[in-house]
Amino acid sequence: MSQRPSSPVGLHRVLDPEGAALPQAARRVDARPELWPDEVRIRVETLNLDAASYRQLADTHTGPGGEVDGDALRAAVLEIIEARGKMQNPVTGSGGMLIGTVDEVGPESPLGLQPGDHVATLVSLSLTPLHITDALARWDGRSERVPAEGHAILFGRSIAAVLPEDLAPDLALMVMDVCGAPALVARVVREYAARPGREAPSVLVLGGAGKSGSLSLAAAADAGAGRRVAVVPNEREAALLAGTGLAEDVVVADARSPLGLSEAVARAGGPADITVVCVDVPGCEQPAILSTAQGGTIIYFSMATNFAAAALGAEGLAADVRMLVGNGYVPGHAAYALDLVRGNAAVRGLFEARLAAETA
Repeated sequence: MSQRPSSPVGLHRVLDPEGAALPQAARRVDARPELWPDEVRIRVETLNLDAASYRQLADTHTGPGGEVDGDALRAAVLEIIEARGKMQNPVTGSGGMLIGTVDEVGPESPLGLQPGDHVATLVSLSLTPLHITDALARWDGRSERVPAEGHAILFGRSIAAVLPEDLAPDLALMVMDVCGAPALVARVVREYAARPGREAPSVLVLGGAGKSGSLSLAAAADAGAGRRVAVVPNEREAALLAGTGLAEDVVVADARSPLGLSEAVARAGGPADITVVCVDVPGCEQPAILSTAQGGTIIYFSMATNFAAAALGAEGLAADVRMLVGNGYVPGHAAYALDLVRGNAAVRGLFEARLAAETA
């Protein structure tokens, strides 16, 4: 078919504004199944909405009794996909990822995939052309994992990983969804640990019992961190970490409370050299700053982060901290996260328990 020349970053799929934005920033992309020469088409099996996006959508469609209105939530997600040609929450700007089977590979694709490969996409649904054919009929709206049928398109510079045979696909998907977090945490911890004459860095993880949080704690230990502190919102999540060895201290505190969090962290040994924000609610920017030592580093992984508030908050507090945006990609991130799960029984147990709860 006659088409515009393909772009490895997907410019040829942008419909609105045509030629003026990358797919992630576009309001609408072309999700037709026909391939450009360097593209790959995936037959979709499961979408995994990112935590911040799912929370926002669920909160919007929760009834008076506190129960998620699954029909309304499903309709909202379908409307987004239909309108945008991709799954990009218009409030959070984020999407998630998917698993599926490679259906067709363009002759010029550089991704090394073959038809029949069972894969997880490691690029956001917020930029991935996506078309759904089953109306998400098997999804009850009560989980981030969405059984689905349809197709998705990968560009020449997209990333995908063949699912490992030794882990259940749903478990691998759950790990790969947050695999950028442990890889970057490990990189930053190693930077600190390599400094001559310095003690091993202390690490504080906000949301330490969650997916990215627990993997970040495991990665910190693997990379040579010293004291590790996990912050959780309630005693139930504290119990999940009890006895796992992932953190020396587990602090129950509201990560949105500047003084509440900083005082709780002080009681656990003081501000951290490295703070990792993994919670999926807004308002944690300044509390994280107050809980980080001068000269320290804050890694913001949550898509609920207001990065302007983080930057201006640090300025207003005269905080000499380096702030990093966790962009979800570090070379080798998927393999590293999967190896952490294989080798750390505590992390694997947390993931498997979460998976069992979602499928119960």
